[in-house]
Amino acid sequence: MVMPDHLCPYGLKSKDLLERHGFTVEDHHLETRDATEAFKKEHGVDTTPQTFIGGERIGGYDDLRKHFGQEVKDEGETSYQPVIAIFSVAFLMALAVSWYAFGTVLSIRAFEWFIAISMCLLAIQKLQDVESFSTMFLNYDLLARRWVRYGYVYPFGEALAGILMIAGVLIWIAALVALFIGTVGAVSVFKAVYIDKRELKCACVGGSSNVPLGFVSLTENLMMIAMAIWMPVRMLWLG
Repeated sequence: MVMPDHLCPYGLKSKDLLERHGFTVEDHHLETRDATEAFKKEHGVDTTPQTFIGGERIGGYDDLRKHFGQEVKDEGETSYQPVIAIFSVAFLMALAVSWYAFGTVLSIRAFEWFIAISMCLLAIQKLQDVESFSTMFLNYDLLARRWVRYGYVYPFGEALAGILMIAGVLIWIAALVALFIGTVGAVSVFKAVYIDKRELKCACVGGSSNVPLGFVSLTENLMMIAMAIWMPVRMLWLG
């Protein structure tokens, strides 16, 4: 579908996929709504684009991916990809800052920055839609179930603790906030997943995510607890 106010992204993806598999594509543009509806009626389909190979209709973009043996995710299918992306970028950012500050990627601060940056990036995901996050959070967080407003406060607390830890200032405030939300979170996740055996989606990367609740969310909270203990200890005894 190619119109002044709309260019079908899946049409472009289908064309690119075909060309990457060595096909020469004959692209027929549907330039009006009437032409689109007539095409769908003629071929008995509900959506466009539609791909034909050798006169045989393959289907839409997902059907084309299946035709080439590529994975097609089911709607609502859970995935750890968002969390892996966040932790990977946070790790590389921490190494980059360590290199800039100390001329080496191997430093204690690199480890601290990794966790603190991860906290900030995870908080950003939640802060994009606090309402949606708080709703999903209520499914398993023990404190949020008793005090609903905690679900709205949590992302700001996580962001504040992460920012202060990156800066290395007001560590006692950062440590107390991180220790509190990390402990409550760890207990809540452990109870929901390992005691109650519930299969839930994790609000750790926002309320619209399909990340399964479990080890990853528990790790997020344990990381906050570890930093809450480590940062004051380092400040007092290691300088």
